[in-house]
Order: sequence, then structure tokens, then C-alpha cells
Amino acid sequence: MRALVHFALHRRGIVVALTLALMAAGLYALQRIPFDAFPDLTGTRVEVITMAPGMAPEEVERLVTYPIESTLMGVPGAERVRSVSKFGLSLITVPFPDDMDVYFARQLVQQRLGDAKGALPVGIEPALGPVSTPMGELYQYVITSDSMSLTDLKTLHDYVIRPRLRTVPGVSEVNSWGGYTERVEVEVDPVRLAARRLTMTDVHNALERNDMAFGGSYLEQAGERFTLRGLGRVENADEIAGIVVGASNGAPVRVADVATVRRGALPRNGAVTKDGEGEVVSGMVLKLKGADSRDVIERVRARMEEVKAALPAHVQITPFYDQTDLVGHTTTTIVKNLVEGGLPVIAVLFLFLRNVRAALIVASVIPISMLMAFIGMAVFGYSANLMSLGALDFGLIVDASVVMVESFIRRLEHDQDGHRLGLFERAAVEVGRPILFGIAIIVAVYIPIFTLDGMEGRMFKPMAFTVVCAVLGSLLLALTYVPAVSAWALRDVRSTPAPWLERLTERYRRALDGVIRRPQPLLLVSVVLVVTSLWSLSRIGTEFMPKLDEGAILVNTRRMPSVDLADATRLSLAAERITMRFPEVLTVVTKEGRPDLATEAMGLFEGDMYVILKPRREWTTAKDRDGLVAAMDSALRVLPGVDVSFTQPLAMRLDEAESGIKTDLGIKVVGPDLVQNQQVAERLRRIVATVPGNADVSVEVAEGSGQVRMQVRREVLAQYGVSVADVRDAIDHAMGSQTAAELIDGFRRIPVVVRLPDAYRHDAAAIGRILVRAPGGELVPLSVLTEMVSTTGPELIGHEDAQRRSLVLSNVRGRDLGSFVEEVRARIADEVTLPSGVFLEWGGQYENQQRAMVRLELVVPLALLLIFGLLYLSFRSIPQAVLVLSNVPFALVGGVAALWMRGLNLNLSASIGFIALFGIAVLNGVVMVEHLNHLRHDAHLPDRSVRGRVRQGAADRLRPVLMTALVASLGFVPMALSTSPGSEVQRPLASVVIGGLVTSTVLTLFVLPVLYGWLEEWRERRAAASAARRSRVLSTAPAR
Repeated sequence: MRALVHFALHRRGIVVALTLALMAAGLYALQRIPFDAFPDLTGTRVEVITMAPGMAPEEVERLVTYPIESTLMGVPGAERVRSVSKFGLSLITVPFPDDMDVYFARQLVQQRLGDAKGALPVGIEPALGPVSTPMGELYQYVITSDSMSLTDLKTLHDYVIRPRLRTVPGVSEVNSWGGYTERVEVEVDPVRLAARRLTMTDVHNALERNDMAFGGSYLEQAGERFTLRGLGRVENADEIAGIVVGASNGAPVRVADVATVRRGALPRNGAVTKDGEGEVVSGMVLKLKGADSRDVIERVRARMEEVKAALPAHVQITPFYDQTDLVGHTTTTIVKNLVEGGLPVIAVLFLFLRNVRAALIVASVIPISMLMAFIGMAVFGYSANLMSLGALDFGLIVDASVVMVESFIRRLEHDQDGHRLGLFERAAVEVGRPILFGIAIIVAVYIPIFTLDGMEGRMFKPMAFTVVCAVLGSLLLALTYVPAVSAWALRDVRSTPAPWLERLTERYRRALDGVIRRPQPLLLVSVVLVVTSLWSLSRIGTEFMPKLDEGAILVNTRRMPSVDLADATRLSLAAERITMRFPEVLTVVTKEGRPDLATEAMGLFEGDMYVILKPRREWTTAKDRDGLVAAMDSALRVLPGVDVSFTQPLAMRLDEAESGIKTDLGIKVVGPDLVQNQQVAERLRRIVATVPGNADVSVEVAEGSGQVRMQVRREVLAQYGVSVADVRDAIDHAMGSQTAAELIDGFRRIPVVVRLPDAYRHDAAAIGRILVRAPGGELVPLSVLTEMVSTTGPELIGHEDAQRRSLVLSNVRGRDLGSFVEEVRARIADEVTLPSGVFLEWGGQYENQQRAMVRLELVVPLALLLIFGLLYLSFRSIPQAVLVLSNVPFALVGGVAALWMRGLNLNLSASIGFIALFGIAVLNGVVMVEHLNHLRHDAHLPDRSVRGRVRQGAADRLRPVLMTALVASLGFVPMALSTSPGSEVQRPLASVVIGGLVTSTVLTLFVLPVLYGWLEEWRERRAAASAARRSRVLSTAPAR
């Protein structure tokens, strides 16, 4: 270290040049770092989407989901397999470890899907979902027009807007939602069809056989080759109407004789409404995993302007959800907190040092250290976001430089003679060791954070990495740049102590003398406070993380599972009109069901209502989000048959991606029998609904979907020689489920289907009259071949690792999550006896909280152990290491008090704050004890007794201790007081650090000197006793 300082002082030009080079590299790195609101909290996962048209949930589960699940459960690295089986859809999610490359994970899954295809029904093809994450839903918009139909708007979006947006760099997919997808419908009149002794299958087959292009090899004539090209595709509705279906009484029967050809639309699985005014078409841009959100949105916006310029004037594209707003708000919060935290730090430095140049030298370390942190972030691929930059404390960054410059100033105050560079070198070497070990301690307390996994690891590892890079950079600067620049800037300085600081020091001396003479009262109070804080900590409410205010509310709506789309849309419009009455609401968009690309398995009875809010300053109904949610909840309860729950767009997606649950608490009832699971879930729901703090309690809808079951009569099939496939085809052709032909219009492929008119398709008796042609020519009604029964069945079937599960869902309002779940668990244990083979799993935010707390039980002791090890290396004394470590319980006192006074829960943010606090609190103790040890060998000290050394050493360290504590705490004050978007996550961490520094500083200034004096007196008594024993031994030894 001495050699490094010597080099910095004697080669100042080189040091400054190298510092400037580092700054340039940092500025370059800053331009390459992605900017996001948050780090991507969803980890690596792969979705498998399988469309199974016409299949009920039971068949999807048995024939599609289970074969794929069984194959995927052996994929290397797969942590678990979750699935949902719904009508016509299987959606399987496979999460992988965070460090696994997403493309490698997709390759592993794709290989296994090849093995599963042989077990799937013919025509069923599983596909991988987009290379995106739920946090990648960064830009959503609606398309409206006064003169275009929803079908035309959907066509415009799918074939004009969507392709242009999909080519934007960083975009993984653009999903389409709402509107109608055009198709051609051959609507058959069953009466005319029966009169000609034809069937629906005859019409379908006729279309299928009359719509094809074909080739006939080639001809060679006169030395030339000509390709034979057969053109047989239908080009328009007239050609379809002219196709011959069969013959009746010797005359050909054309399609036009038995059916009407018209433009129609595919059956819809979802719809979008806006502001209670009607349906619209919506698009959603999905970001490629790992792309820079800010850059992608800017490129999407630029491309959207190009698209708008090419559209008719009556078509409007209106964004309603844009993560740029959240990124911008959180970035503003970060910059605001850093600036507001930096200015008081500089003021404190000037106040204590009374030297502008000295204060500026220390302050200059802040931007240079941050630029060095940016270099590390760019190299290791971390983005700039609320977590990676939001917890940076300028006080922590300048701590080493504060101690270094204060040492220079102190030397200048008391030693104006002698060689200048020698003075600076001696001052730097004196504090170099405690600075080095102090920074090592800070790094040591953050290292265990890298052991966190899951969502908590993805959230706080970026913070730990940035802080470690910044403080290591500040250490390098404190040992090189600061001495070099100080030797220039402070060369002619004649500094004198500030009068106010001299008065404060004198009062501190008198107070410390009193404590040294009568330490018992202070020590007793200290012990009582520590015990009280430990007791209070166990009484503080717990949660996983504070809820970030995203500036929008997401209302999950649920209706009866048998609801049709028209009724669901009507209820959505009613809910929107109620919500729009609130003056805080800017716009409302509701998505019913699922989009074209089924990245989520929502049914028609489910909806997500995006409530976009105005700035907080314009609110009048409530002062905060919780109050507004309560008011909206009360207003929406008037809608009959509609259940609502409240969350936020990103929060909901993150919860769903992490555990498959959209609420704070999800109780998974796992067992082989779906009906039994639902019965247990309903019992649990009734219990949860009676526990104080419950909100939005429900059971995930699994049963209640209407079904008309058609059980084939095999003896009748055998009698007529009809196969089950014949029955299936007759139903599919009557309902329009199979494509018979295609109209090709440029890039568009418009399906052509055969079906019955609406009046027949919605009548079970009419379906029973559909005719099936037997091999012998007989026409047999479906009612003869099948038994038709109206009943109910499952709406969805959920799996966890291939086991059926039901869900009890609940949010928590007005109470902490931890105590709520504890009470729920106790009630369930007392009141519910689970059937054999059924067990419970606890998910949602509670699952994340429990996993994080278990890991913290390892992380906190590990951090303390690392601190103790470094203290021992620094002092080579176990008693002194324990002495300095006693700062930790006193820091705990202030941290717990801060949580109590501010009404904050103990969450992951606060826990990380305690870890950081323990490191910061130990720093002042290191500086104090190191100086007291140094005074043992100071021959010029007037009073060299233990008490004299303690009084002098404590007074010497008053200024650096106060400076360190003040700059560290003031750096966190803006985070603790901020109400800007994103501050919710920072507030618990900052409050804990500020409160803990107050109490730990009192310990360092009063309790620590007393304990050190006792320890020194004990050491000297032992040394004296040992010397006396040696003397007696020598005196009694026989003379030779």
C-alpha cells in the first residue's frame, strides 16, 4: 500500500491521465448499458403452446398436455413443469435456472417435443412461445376507425401494422387481440340438403376436392421444356357457389342449390373494449429477452409513426400502455434521489473540512466511481434500472476519500513544517489500512447477496454488483487519485479547525469523561434497547416486497364459466363505464379471453381491465393507490355475477410467471381427483374469506363450463357400418370447425368452411338431426348414432409437475402478508382434514417471501462471519474484533425503530438494508479502534494512560466518525422520503440504514471507547501479571 501511495504522489501526472482514461471508458460503457425500469425478474423459461381445435379440456389434458408434460419432465435443468388445459388449448410452462441460456433451453425443449409428437393426435403440432418474458409486454395499443368494421381493422392490423412492427430490432412478437378474422362461410340449408339426400360431409368434401393447384411434370417440344401447371384453386365466392356437390334425380346439385356463400368470421376466443364505448382491435409488442426496453420502445414508436403516415386518415392508433412511462418515472426517481443525496454530502464535506478544494476533491470521487461501476455493468451485462442504481449511496462511495482527505487536513492543521509529500504520504499510510479493511467489509457484506436465487436474486444481485464495483472503484481512487490531486490542490493550504467543531469536540470530551467515570447507566440502557429491538423485530409485519406504483391498475374480472362472449363483452363495457366515472382515470381497456397467439390461457369468463391513471397531483377520490382501489372495488361490486381482484400490470405478469398465480397468496390443492380438489378448495376459500385482511378471495374457476356430451352408441355404429370418424366429421362440418378450402388474396389466406346457420348450430336438437351417410347409402341422424346429454364440465385443468391442482386465490389489504398467511395456515390446520392423496402448496408472493427468508437465514450469518474474519485480520485480536462487531446489535436498534416509526413491514428490501447497514456501521468502529491502537505507540501523547489515550483518540476521531455517518445517512435521505414512482422499493432499505446509523454512531462515540478502555486495562493487567510471573521465575532460578 505504501508503494502505491508513494507512486501516486510522485507520479501524479500518470495517475490523473489514467483516471481520465477510466472516465472515458466509463462514458463509453454508459452508452452501451440497457435502460429498464427493473431488471428482468422472470428468469429463463420456455412456453409450449399447442392448439387442439374442438377438444374439450378433459381431452386436451389426456391426449395433449399429459404426453407433452411426461416428456418435458426429464429435460435437463427443468425446475418444474406447469400446465393449463382449456378448450382447444394446452399451455405448458417450463422454468429453468437463471444462468441457462434461453436459446439452449428452447433447444432442449424442442428436442423433447420431437419425441412427444408420436403420442399426440394427428394434426396436433406443439410450438414454442415467443423468446420474450412477461416483463417484455412493453407497448400496447388500440386501433379504431369511424368507418371501418372490426373485421377490416383486424385485417389491417394483421397484414399491414403487425408485419411492420415485427421487423423492429429487439421485437420478439406482436400479438393481436380482438376484432374478427375474416373467413368465407358456406352456410348450408339442412332442409334443402336433406331433400337432395346429401350430407354436410358431401358439401365439405366437394369443396376440398375442387380447390387445389397441381403440377403435371413438363413437356418437351421443339427443343424447349414447358412446365405443366394446373390452376384449380377457387378465386371467389361465385366459383365456390358453382361447385358440384352431387346429383339428385339425375341433375347435378351445386353448392348454390343447398347453401349460401357469404363472408363471415372465425369463432372468437377473446375481445377488447375501451372506455365503455365499444369493441376495438388491440396489439401488444413483446420485447426480445435481453433487449434494451428504452431503445426498443423508441424504435417501435418511430416505426409506428411511419405506419400511421401510410394509413387512411380515419384510422387511429392509440397507445394505452407504454413501459417508457415507467422507465422514465423510475429513471427520474433514480436521478432525483442521487442528485438530492449528493448535494448534502458535498455540503457536509465543506462544513467539516472548511476547505472548498478538499470538498471538491472528495465530491469528484462520486462521478468517477459511478463511471467505473458502469464499466463493470457493461462487461457483465447488467442494465441500468431502479435496483442496480437506485440503492447507490454517495456517502458510501466517498467514505474512503473522506477518511483520507480528513487525515490530510488534520496533518495540515497540526504539522505545517516538513516535507509536503512526506506529510501526505504519512497521512495516507496511517489511514490506508483501516480504509482498505473498511472497504473490504463493505464488499464482504454484499457478497452473500449473490447467493440469493429466484426472483429475489434477480432483483438484488444487480444492486450488489453495482455497489461492489462503485466502492472498489472508490478504494482505488482513495489510494491513488485523491492523494495525487490533494498534493496539488492542498499544497498551499493553511487550514484551521472550524470553531463550531472545536466547541463540539470540547463538549464531546466532557460528555465522554462523564460516561467513562460512570458507564453503567449508558451500558444498561444500551442492553435494554438491544433486547427491545430484538423483541420488536419479531412483531413487525412481514411481506416479500413493497408494491411498486406502476401508475396503472389491473383489474382481473371473472364471471360464470358458461358465459358467452357477447355477455362477457356487455359486462366489460358496464365495468368500464363505472371505472371511467373516477376523475383519476385517464382511459380503460379490457381484454376478454385470450389473444391470437395464446401466450396466456384465459377463458371468455376472464378479463384484464387496464386502468391507466392520471398523475397523482390530479387525484381527488383518494390520496394513495390503496384508497383508490378500495373505492373502485366498492363501485364495481354492483355488477351482478362479476368478481374482481386488483393488481398492477407488471406485478400480475411477474407473479403469474414466477408461480402461475396472479395474487398475493395462492393455496394449491394438489390431488388426483379434480372434483375432490375443487371441494377442498371451496372449504379453504370459506376459511380464507373470514380471516381479517383478506381481499378478492376466490377459487380458480375449474368447473361449471356448459357441455353437450355426445356419447357414441357403438352397437348402432356397427349396425350401420359407420365409424367414429364419420360422426366426428359430420359434427365438425356442421359447426364449421374444419377448413374445406382457401381463398388466396395476395399474402392473405382466407379459410372457407362449411357450416349450419346459427339457428341450427345453437340448437342441440337440430344438431341431432344432422345426417351421416352409411356405407350402404343410408342417411342416419346423429341422434340415432349418439346419445346427447347436457351437463357441465371443467373450464380448465391445471397441473403442477403433471399432478392436477386447484387454486384458492387471495390478495391481502390492510395487513402484512406474513401474519395473514400464518393465521390462515393455523385455521386450516385446525379445521380441515385433507383427504388421502391430497396435499397443499403455498404459492404467490408468499412463496417468494418464504424462499427469500430461508436464504436470508444463511446470508445474514454468512455476512457477519465474513465481517468478523476481516476484523480479525485487521486487528489480529479476537476481543477487538468482537468489540467492533458489537456495532451490529446497536445498528439493529435504529433500523428496527425506523421501520416501526414509518409503519413499514420487514420485507426483502429492508432485509438487504440491514445487511448493508451492518457493514457501514462497522466502518466507524474500525476507524476508531485502529486509531486508538495507533496511540499506544505515540510517544508525544501528553497522557499515555489507557483513559488518556481513549479520551484523545475518541476526540481525534469525532470529525471522521461524524462525517462518515452524516454523508452515509444523508445519501439515503432522499430515498427514504421520496414518493416518486419506484421509491416504494428504496424506502425500506434507506430507512433501515438511516435509523441504524444514528444508533451505531452513538455506540461508536460513547460505548465503544468505554469498552475499549476496559479491554485495554484488562490487557495491561494480564501483561503485568505475566511479567511478574516471569520475574519470579527468574528470581528463584538457581544461579549457575
